[in-house]
Amino acid sequence: MTATGRTMLAFALLAPLAAQAGERLAPPQELQVFDTPNDGGNSLTVTWAPAPHDGPGTRYLVMVGEAGPPTGTSPSLAGMTVIADFPSDSHYVRDARTPWWSRSVPKTHHQYEIKRGRGNGNGVKDGTSYAVVVSAVRGHESMMAPALQSVPQPNWFNWNELNNLAIVVLFGLVVFGSIQVARKREIFLRRIAGLDAVDEAIGRSTELGKPILYLTGAGDMSEPSTIAAAVILGRVAKRVAAYETELMVPHRDPIVMAVCQEITKQSYLEAGKPDAFKEDSNFFITTDQFSYTAAVDGIMLRKKPAANFFMGSYFAESLLLTETGASTGAIQIAGTDSDHQLPFFVTTCDYTLIGEELYAASAYLSREPVQLGTLRGQDIGKAVVLGMLGIGTALATLSVMTGLDVSIVLDLFKDLK
Repeated sequence: MTATGRTMLAFALLAPLAAQAGERLAPPQELQVFDTPNDGGNSLTVTWAPAPHDGPGTRYLVMVGEAGPPTGTSPSLAGMTVIADFPSDSHYVRDARTPWWSRSVPKTHHQYEIKRGRGNGNGVKDGTSYAVVVSAVRGHESMMAPALQSVPQPNWFNWNELNNLAIVVLFGLVVFGSIQVARKREIFLRRIAGLDAVDEAIGRSTELGKPILYLTGAGDMSEPSTIAAAVILGRVAKRVAAYETELMVPHRDPIVMAVCQEITKQSYLEAGKPDAFKEDSNFFITTDQFSYTAAVDGIMLRKKPAANFFMGSYFAESLLLTETGASTGAIQIAGTDSDHQLPFFVTTCDYTLIGEELYAASAYLSREPVQLGTLRGQDIGKAVVLGMLGIGTALATLSVMTGLDVSIVLDLFKDLK
């Protein structure tokens, strides 16, 4: 590079710094100090307008100190602590990702949040009045804005989550509307082969005079998959009662066993066969994983059930159970949300309910309007969420490609729970 070229390059690099140095240093303008909105307390927020001298060569200092009751005069700087020191081209409102409906100043303003335990001091505490000073510093020059006072306190509502509230209300209305529609007309459900085979499996067991084995998985009653397995057991038990076929439900959790006993008893009552119900159809084996597995395998080899149901969550025992069941020639229907066990179920079972098909099984078998409407409402909600993701992705891409400001719309998609 020639000397002339180096000179021009140096001038191009130093020109912005020279322009900034030519701007006269001024104290922060439009300074505001207020309790941080939409939080749990112990926080103050400071905002001020950007200045022409902002840049890497200028810094802002934020100082905080306890103050007495407001007197109409500027609080004393004695006892104040510098809790923040940062370049003047940083800490903007837009960096806080606050949604547009909660912003009190433009997103181009500077913003700093003073929290308890943050910075060089102990931060701020609820119910105490604090004086805050912001100073612009460049080299040995300093310009300070008048000190302002504020008191931090907790807030009852977090209005930043207003979009989540709107979605919850909308989703609730969709589910309620779907239930009303299901009560007036039949709602179409996609055919699930594994559930259509339930009657076939029960019928085959009845014809052969062999029992039906039903497992509710390895989870307890706090797991959704176990709850779904217990609900499906009620539907299966009702049909088993009608055919007076033997039902065996071994358990590895005593609470699950107690719940399933009541569900099975109620199913026999609804089928009009209370005398056919046996208390020992639900029985406890052990909580140990592989001791339970060995016991169930022994039941399969001795009793040779014609149909095996594996519903709920499973772990390493899944393949040991289903391989033994397949060796006895039984029809096997599995349903689980344990994705790490799905390959084993798909390989060794005749039918497998994958993921949410397990949760839809109760509505599919019972055809009750409340369950059908809830299922349809959930599907509509998922479709809306997928649509919102597509729209948000398209808008974000458009913003990057064209520089168009679409933050007002994108804020609606942020922090959705």
